[in-house]
Amino acid sequence: MESAQELSLVIELARGAARIALEQYGKVRRLTKRNAEAVTDADRACQKHIVEGLRRFFPGDGIIGEENDTGDAITFDCPDPDGRVWVIDPIDGTNNFVGGFGYFAVCIGRMEKGVPVLGVVLDVTRGQVYAAARGAGASLDGQPIRALDTPLSDSTLLMLTSNLLNSKGVPPQWAIRMIGQTVWKIRMGGSAALDAMQVAAGVAHGSITTNGKLWDIAAPAAVLLEAGVNLTDLQGQPIFPYKVSGYTGAKVPFLAAAPKAHEDLLREMRWHP
Repeated sequence: MESAQELSLVIELARGAARIALEQYGKVRRLTKRNAEAVTDADRACQKHIVEGLRRFFPGDGIIGEENDTGDAITFDCPDPDGRVWVIDPIDGTNNFVGGFGYFAVCIGRMEKGVPVLGVVLDVTRGQVYAAARGAGASLDGQPIRALDTPLSDSTLLMLTSNLLNSKGVPPQWAIRMIGQTVWKIRMGGSAALDAMQVAAGVAHGSITTNGKLWDIAAPAAVLLEAGVNLTDLQGQPIFPYKVSGYTGAKVPFLAAAPKAHEDLLREMRWHP
């Protein structure tokens, strides 16, 4: 199947999941799953819709999803982890969804040999679709998007994850410094995927997520890479190819930044760990 046709099918799956989410928006209650993370029945219904569609269109592909039917584990069904693997976040920004804050997304990405090659991030309340396929460029609602080609400045927007605590339960010094200064304009949206899309669309210079999972970055990564964004871990090392074999929910921290901003942000993080 050609990438354009495949991307169109995935966009429709994402739109179907978005409709399910909107039907329950403002009407759900917050449940908890492993590690006390937030989940709702809507998350599971959205993922069920996406998985059923993927298995109908691409029956031999692997699937990794944030949820399962009972909430006690993730979905990991990958006959060939090095082959075609779909990675799903049915509602990225569940706490926003529960709280009635309209900043959450449906994310569907495909990886091959551990590399994101196709991705759809649908901003649910705005109905906006960020999409990309390898070699075909990145788009927002069908219009090309590109990362900023300028360095950091006093007009820079910088997206920070809302969960900044490290393994010791304290925020790193670089985060305290970034929040404390007033030159860069810090924003915390609560959806790692939508934060990253602001970099792809040339709105923000950078987006930092410290406690994300594979489903937070797989779909966005396809868009980011096609938009010319530099994407690494927080030490500046490549994230992809990512070995998905046996994945159980390990953290995948990432920095997505415009090319002329990436090294400066890395330097700040290295000097103030």
